[in-house]
Amino acid sequence: MSPGRVLREPPPDPNDPRTERTNALKLYAISDVHVGFRENLAALETLPERPEDWLVLCGDVGDTLEQVERAIELLARKFARLVWVPGNHELWTVPRKTGLRGVARYAALVELCRRHGVLTPEDPFAVWPGEGGPHVLAPLFVLYDYSFRPDDVPVERAVAWARESQVLCTDEALLHADPYPSVREWCAARVRESERRLSAALADSPHPLVLIAHFPLREEHAVLPRIPRFKLWCGTRATEDWHRRFRAAVVISGHLHIPCTRYVDGVRFEEVSLGYPEQWKMRESWRGWRLEDHLRQILPAPAEDAGDPLRDYQPDR
Repeated sequence: MSPGRVLREPPPDPNDPRTERTNALKLYAISDVHVGFRENLAALETLPERPEDWLVLCGDVGDTLEQVERAIELLARKFARLVWVPGNHELWTVPRKTGLRGVARYAALVELCRRHGVLTPEDPFAVWPGEGGPHVLAPLFVLYDYSFRPDDVPVERAVAWARESQVLCTDEALLHADPYPSVREWCAARVRESERRLSAALADSPHPLVLIAHFPLREEHAVLPRIPRFKLWCGTRATEDWHRRFRAAVVISGHLHIPCTRYVDGVRFEEVSLGYPEQWKMRESWRGWRLEDHLRQILPAPAEDAGDPLRDYQPDR
């Protein structure tokens, strides 16, 4: 089966005692677990085991291949299946670590995941067999192209525009696009590849899709009150209408470290970040969240969503 097609699940046998368990499976998601922080790794170890459920790892698992593998090994013991998409941190070429850059680094991450049976953006899309299904799970690798900026700021000076507010993403030093000449070109290639795969899924299956990408698909969701111009490194306008074009029921993303639920055109958008230790610990007093509350239920739709702490936020104009 060629990549991009849908992996068809066999119909359940009503006489098989496993069918009832399959129908009760739940799909969870979390991102930005950053296991390079020892507190985050220790926190993941305390998560309850859900041996029949699936988990989406929506990027920024760690900064090195070793960190990513350690997290996958830990979580694979707790869940029946993992689905992974890369964040920007996985793509970093960290000094004194592996010299793999750009596409070669991404390929190494995909191979690592496959060794552990983890679904990646390079594998056929799976049909979710559990409760709330069937849905096509569509893990995507899409970068950013500096288009999340004011229209009067030319792309050539976009980074300078961000630096005017003392903001500069570490990606500018550690995320390389080899063999593409820039991240913008790599992003454009990944947008084309993702659109091809999504179009194939629409043709191949009647089921709604769950779009899974580390970066938010819509600029309006890249809201960071303390560092608003950081949105430059948060996505591409090329994905703004994907929730409509590709029959999405749910869109999952991370990156912003502001977990929330939003709705656009009747589609549920879930930001599922854990974040750095001080961030998820602060949510206990601020939002009443325990660590396990960051494990977001995607399917079936939860009785209560995560809410949006920025619902009333008005950016400066």
